Amino acid sequence: MTRLQRKYSNTGCYHIMLRGNEKKNIFLDDEDRQKFINVMDKKNSQAELSLYAYCLMSNHVHLVLKDRTNELSLIMKGIATSYAMYFNNRYSRVGHVFQDRFKSEAVEDERYLMAVIRYVHRNPIKAKLVESPEGYKWSSYWCYMNPDEPTANLVDTQYILNTIADNTRSAIREFERFIMENNDDKFLDMDEGGIRTLEDAELYLNNYLQSNWPEFSRKEIRTNRSLRNEIIAVLRKNTELPIVGIANLLAVNRGVVERVRPENY
Repeated sequence: MTRLQRKYSNTGCYHIMLRGNEKKNIFLDDEDRQKFINVMDKKNSQAELSLYAYCLMSNHVHLVLKDRTNELSLIMKGIATSYAMYFNNRYSRVGHVFQDRFKSEAVEDERYLMAVIRYVHRNPIKAKLVESPEGYKWSSYWCYMNPDEPTANLVDTQYILNTIADNTRSAIREFERFIMENNDDKFLDMDEGGIRTLEDAELYLNNYLQSNWPEFSRKEIRTNRSLRNEIIAVLRKNTELPIVGIANLLAVNRGVVERVRPENY
């Protein structure tokens, strides 16, 4: 099948999504996530680009950037190749880490740019991992809330904040309000229907634990009653698995799942 030609942006701005090969996880722990950020930082300093937003999910990455070289494919290939070499070496594996071709959409005006930045920062909320963007560690939202921090230099927050207001403090408040605004933004997405299979539920559970309970292992779900019941409630509310499916996923008795009332959580 012939590939569709990539649409190039007149402004040089793009929303990009890199995803794991066969939807597999590309980040197994925080060390992996930090490595990807380091790779982006290095590429950022080497290439003529500005990074406006990022969000690292377990099996995909969202980026919003401006490419001043018209070499987007080379830039993304460099990022993906560098991280894939690290990932394969660390986990003694071979083969593709990322899906063969990254997805991109052109961002042609300021309004669309702001909307896509909002979408990227709300991705963990949409995935039901956190209730607000500040609860998710691995996005650029914190860079906008703390633009003077040295580690926030990876993201060109000043350009975006300057488009909102002349005063930085006022711009941050307005940015926060804008991100939290209810909307029906639809952009490049990983969604392919609800969570119906054990495999998808397993992925969702791992993501939820990493975001909300990183100190707990999967084994501890069975021994920590309050955690177990919360996880059961989350799975009942946010997946389409039947009672027996949730019981099998958590290795608990079916009756345990039935006794948990999702509306109480």
